[in-house]
Amino acid sequence: MNGAVNMNDPKISAKELDSLFKPKSIAIIGASSKDLSIGNVIIKNLVHYGYTGKIYPINPKEPEIRGIKAYPTIFDVEGEIDLAHVIIPSKFVPQIIEDCGKKGIKSVIINSAGFSENGDEGIALQKAFLDTAKKYGVRVFGPNCQGIINTDPQYKAYCDFTFTFPEPGAVSIVALSGGVGAFIMQSLFDLEIGMRYYASNGNACDISISDVLNYYGEDEGTKAIILYTEGLSNPLEFMEVVKRVAKKKPILCMKSGRTEEGSKAAASHTGSLAGVDISTELIFEKTGLLSFTNEEEMCQASMAFSTQPIPKGNRVGIITNTGGPAVIATDELVSAGMQIPALSERAINILKQTQLPEATIGNPIDVVATGGGSHFRSALDVLMDEETIDSVFINFVTAPFTDTDEVARNIVEVNAKRIKPIVCNFMTNMSLERFQVTAKILKDGGVPCYSFPTTAAKALGALYRYHKVQNRNIGEPKTFSVDKSKADSIISTNKNIDTFLSSDKVYELLSAYGIPVADWRLVNSVDDAIKAAKEIGFPVVLKADAASLVHKSDMGGVAINLKNEDDVKRVATEMKNKFNASDLKFFIQKFMPGGRELIGGVSAKKDLGHLIMFGIGGIYVEVLKDVVFKLSPVTQVEANEMLSSIKATKLLDGVRGEKGINKKSVTEIIQRISQLVTDYPQIQEMDLNPIMAFEDKAFVVDARIKI
Repeated sequence: MNGAVNMNDPKISAKELDSLFKPKSIAIIGASSKDLSIGNVIIKNLVHYGYTGKIYPINPKEPEIRGIKAYPTIFDVEGEIDLAHVIIPSKFVPQIIEDCGKKGIKSVIINSAGFSENGDEGIALQKAFLDTAKKYGVRVFGPNCQGIINTDPQYKAYCDFTFTFPEPGAVSIVALSGGVGAFIMQSLFDLEIGMRYYASNGNACDISISDVLNYYGEDEGTKAIILYTEGLSNPLEFMEVVKRVAKKKPILCMKSGRTEEGSKAAASHTGSLAGVDISTELIFEKTGLLSFTNEEEMCQASMAFSTQPIPKGNRVGIITNTGGPAVIATDELVSAGMQIPALSERAINILKQTQLPEATIGNPIDVVATGGGSHFRSALDVLMDEETIDSVFINFVTAPFTDTDEVARNIVEVNAKRIKPIVCNFMTNMSLERFQVTAKILKDGGVPCYSFPTTAAKALGALYRYHKVQNRNIGEPKTFSVDKSKADSIISTNKNIDTFLSSDKVYELLSAYGIPVADWRLVNSVDDAIKAAKEIGFPVVLKADAASLVHKSDMGGVAINLKNEDDVKRVATEMKNKFNASDLKFFIQKFMPGGRELIGGVSAKKDLGHLIMFGIGGIYVEVLKDVVFKLSPVTQVEANEMLSSIKATKLLDGVRGEKGINKKSVTEIIQRISQLVTDYPQIQEMDLNPIMAFEDKAFVVDARIKI
């Protein structure tokens, strides 16, 4: 969102936006008699769509526009105005908002461009009209936007200049990009999926996506929400709203820019490994949104969400009258984490009595091509009664030698009971009028139908994903006993921006938060390095430590497995001569071979908090990139998920005779890192690489922290 600011209290009732979405009267300020102008198209759309309220074109030169009486100013309109479209040059908008405030107009859609997207002058204009709007309590939608659509027959408010006229339905759309939003709306129309509301808010200077989602969440007519965004200007507000809305109804979301590279690679492993959109994806996960990377799949899934109940589990019963598509569907369903369980003996006995002799009795239930309405109905009734089945997938080919309408009517009758979700792979020749009737019976009966088995299976898989989201309980973050006073002292003495803590302070800070570290010393000379190594006990690791040394191993600043005093003396002397840094010190640490090299990390994100990273560590971390992220604070459940989500998760349990690691110790380190950065948001980056994990314990053996 370009400079989005929610100037009003985000916790205010959604009813405040009724004047935007349910206007009883609309003024078009900048109405025009030119056919192809926005000020003309909006009036045309309102009339064509059957808007039930009053339309007031505002134009000082025209007596009427499209047969509707025009007014010189809004003050010449005798009645009240709920909503105003503003379609005039940007420099006049601040004064028009002043006029709208004085007239008592509650909401304004600014279609005009030329504001924050146009540099300093536009930013100043936008601030000017926002200040005025705030003074009068006017809510602003836009600027530089399309508008809204309400398909409810009570309003039929087409306050938009697009060209798709959707049928009423239960799916509501909110999109930052008008072009993508219009495309999604057209896709729903082409799929014959009804729409409830549409909103594309452009610069979103006042009414934000969060406000719109909150409104949809309170709307009983909205059963599913489609969200498209290109970024979040206020992620914390967004999280607060969608966490609440997603518990009540599914939000199917998509964010663009997944492959865009950052302007600069961050200095830390964590920063460079985090994708450009990882924060938004983690917000979606944390708040229970269903993320899609394919807009077609998202639109297809919305059909199922708008008509079907949510399954109570992942167990699917399949009914088919042809073999191959059922196999394709089964592959996709299993890939989505669903199961195809065997039927009970009771169910099998019923089916043996009700199906044709050549039918296959099992799961899938193949009623064969000659199966009619009674055979489909018997299979449906059995699956609805079967305790081990949570949802039903139907492959329905319109065989020319069966009464396909009767099959459809039986499916619709069972679907109307809304016992379990039903998704249908409907395979037919729509050029034949006979099968068009069959298709209409299914559509009018609220049965989601898809042409391909994979598409239908993905839609059912999305329903199951939402079930998991609704039932996922990540718990609360654990609070560990820590030495807060010691941590305060370390942080307070390093207040400079972009400061990397010295190695001794890094390990002192980690120790203050109970994060286990391998025994260490920081010394100033070669002789002191030898002494420290003897105290720690051989073998040891020796690291050059200076502000100019970032990735020490790449620069030859790390030596491992030094077994005696001579080794330490030789290596320390070589490093001293090589780096010749005035602030050079030597970090000596206990060498702990044989463990699994892991990585933990932190990357701060503006207005959001921190990303916590975990994965396979060591020198190849940026090559393997086997890492996962969570938003802080991280709970025990989420920490466990991080360990199980990496590709190499089986390595943590031990392979080929190797011992597994102590997972409890690793998950505790992750949680303690999370607590540390939650307590100290000044921490910008943290790399713990590697964390050496053993059968009994895990230790941090190299770390960097940036304040």
